Amino acid sequence: MNWLTRVRNSLPFGAKRETNDNLWVKCPQCQEMLFAKEFADNHKVCPRCDYHGRIGADERLNLLLDMGYDLLEQPEVKEDPLKFKDSKKYTDRLKEARAKNPHRDAFSVGSGQIEGHDAVVGVQDFHFMGGSMGMAVGTAFCQGAERALTRGCAYIVVTAAGGARMQEGILSLMQMPKATVMTRRLKEAGLPYIVVLTDPTTGGVTASYAMLGDVQIAEPGSLIGFAGQRVIQDTIREKLPEGFQRAEYLRKHGMVDMVVHRHELRETLATLLDYLQGAKAA
Repeated sequence: MNWLTRVRNSLPFGAKRETNDNLWVKCPQCQEMLFAKEFADNHKVCPRCDYHGRIGADERLNLLLDMGYDLLEQPEVKEDPLKFKDSKKYTDRLKEARAKNPHRDAFSVGSGQIEGHDAVVGVQDFHFMGGSMGMAVGTAFCQGAERALTRGCAYIVVTAAGGARMQEGILSLMQMPKATVMTRRLKEAGLPYIVVLTDPTTGGVTASYAMLGDVQIAEPGSLIGFAGQRVIQDTIREKLPEGFQRAEYLRKHGMVDMVVHRHELRETLATLLDYLQGAKAA
């Protein structure tokens, strides 16, 4: 023990105060340091620049639906049907994802009301394996549509995904036509199907149910597209325009109907339901 340590230990100082490593977060857009609690209380929207961060399924459902909604039980499907393994077994990846998330897979469905209007809301959670679309996601999507058909109300889907789940191969791609059939059934029943595109929505999800809404809404700054920007740029050998594949660019070019701030989303959906479904439910 050196003399500095002996002197320090003999002085009447209190124990070193522990600080929480995640007390502050840096906004990815404006680079400002934000008090983590303030950022969370603002539903992961930066109070300085309005950057929209990613939020989980439960927070999203609580943000959109009135209190007292029902959470549909997530379907149990055959896991690891291909016995897939890359650097890890697929079953191990599922265990890790479930240890970090409150739900069994990336798609959760709530059935209730939005400001008094009957609605079923399906939410894709990017925190669960990048929101990837596998059999569990496809089945949960279809169950949500079935509940909307049974209740005779709108089906609202909030997307966030990196695309199809590669560990399920062709079985994940089969969810695309399956989900598309359900959107057709909603249309035939005269029920609204509304999509809220959040950051990011890409790959097979974009190529199926994410772009089939009667009304297409996007959160500000969301990345929305099928192939990655670098892949497109290398293929066409041209420099892509500023803001390509972002919500505002898609709105300008007619692929998205409106870009809506997260704090205004609930009110906007209620207005749409009032217009599309008539008077408020009793």
